[in-house]
Amino acid sequence: MKRIICIILLVMLMFGCATYRPIVDMRGADQGQYERDLQDCQSYAANVSPAAEAMVGAVIGVGVGAVLGAVVGSFFGQADWGAEMGMAIVGTQGLMAGASGGIQGQVDIIRNCMSGRGYNVLR
Repeated sequence: MKRIICIILLVMLMFGCATYRPIVDMRGADQGQYERDLQDCQSYAANVSPAAEAMVGAVIGVGVGAVLGAVVGSFFGQADWGAEMGMAIVGTQGLMAGASGGIQGQVDIIRNCMSGRGYNVLR
């Protein structure tokens, strides 16, 4: 359980802000205006928190993992051990899935925002 908390804290520190820079076809675009638009779009994307989504994923994963681990462990007479292993494994998977979803959400917001402002976003 301590490991999960440490992982959550690391993810919160690593993914605290939207810093994605899309690859844009700059033909005919003003570089200064592009930078202002990108900062605006990044600020919109910052409303999606990968750390918060990672936390939600971890909490759900820990709950599901505890139940599944206890059920599987009970077949071997070790429900407590199974619950702990389930919490660790599925909780970590939930953490990573939540963080990944949050990051992808930020990327999508920035891409859509820049496209909406007339930029040809390549990637």
